[in-house]
Amino acid sequence: MDISWWGFAALAAAAALVGFSKTAVSGANTVSLAVFAAVLPARESTGVLLPILIVGDVVAVLTYRRHAHWPTLWRLFPAVAAGVVVGTVFLFWADDAAVRTSIGAILLLMAGVTIWRRRGGADGAKEPGDGEEKGEEAGAVSGKGGPGASSAGRVMARSYGVLGGFTTMVANAGGPVMSLYLLSAGFRKLGFLGTSAWFFLIVNTSKLPFSVGLGLIDGRSLLLDAALVLFVFPGALIGKACVDRIDQRLFERLVIGATVLGGLQLLLR
Repeated sequence: MDISWWGFAALAAAAALVGFSKTAVSGANTVSLAVFAAVLPARESTGVLLPILIVGDVVAVLTYRRHAHWPTLWRLFPAVAAGVVVGTVFLFWADDAAVRTSIGAILLLMAGVTIWRRRGGADGAKEPGDGEEKGEEAGAVSGKGGPGASSAGRVMARSYGVLGGFTTMVANAGGPVMSLYLLSAGFRKLGFLGTSAWFFLIVNTSKLPFSVGLGLIDGRSLLLDAALVLFVFPGALIGKACVDRIDQRLFERLVIGATVLGGLQLLLR
């Protein structure tokens, strides 16, 4: 790939941001997605970015593996698989403009729904994290069945799961969708990061055969990945050092803000 030194520097910074987002503010890597799509052809950029995301996922799992909420993950996976299949079919006929517009609109819609739900529950309802001890292992809202146990919760899990699978397949942009779902389910920081770490390691790894089959990953893209992946680790270390200094409400606002930024960027490009 013919990349200038400035272009490579931008990709390296974006790879470091992947590491940061995986260990601190999930959803922030929508900026990485934008940088990769700006430096590289949009379609090829998804194939280059996927292995870098997987390395970030491995680092996140090693860091937060004890804090995952597996019942939530098992509820999500079937819907996500359906979304990945739909996304694969979509990639056969959609051009870059259609992909960007669709995902940008979905992200902004999900952010709006999340803000509305949280404001609507502010009166007389406990904000996730109020009265709870910081660093709780499970990190989920209270309830015998955990998040998504009710019929309404199952419908929400399926809806977000399909959208997450679709957006992660077509543009590696499933992070904001799943971040909004986990916030809506009331996850605290550690539970949020642990659950999302396992979720994306499993989902991104399962996408590899689809991406290879679509020609998005080849020898050239893997060679570039080998040069960029080293930058993921310092980003992850910075994120791990910062996460304990971010309080729960600021954490939630940063996640929603990153989602809105990513959606606007995709719509306005």
